[in-house]
Amino acid sequence: MSRIGLVAHDDKKEELVAWSLKHRDKLALHELWGTGTTGGRIVAGTGLPVTRLLSGPLGGDAQLGAMIAEGRLDALIFFVDPLTAQPHDVDVKALIRLATLYNTLFAVNQSSADAVLAAI
Repeated sequence: MSRIGLVAHDDKKEELVAWSLKHRDKLALHELWGTGTTGGRIVAGTGLPVTRLLSGPLGGDAQLGAMIAEGRLDALIFFVDPLTAQPHDVDVKALIRLATLYNTLFAVNQSSADAVLAAI
């Protein structure tokens, strides 16, 4: 069982829910963690159990980053919206930096999420 972090920018949340529903059976085999709003939407849309952290702008991104730094997260699936400025961009960049620094499996869209899920 792997520990997977799930997060999405606002305009990508429904896309992540749809992806999660499509891969529900495989995701059910893993321990899922999500930022507040994203995690809630995945629970509502798929019925999967997701441990919800704070909302991203309120510290959820930082909590996922801390889990990566402490070796408590095996993969991060973060559907990024590259066309919209994020008010908490510094937190987003820190999370991406930590995933890169600690060599964490990391997906930013459906294609890379498919590859990450196939690898774990």
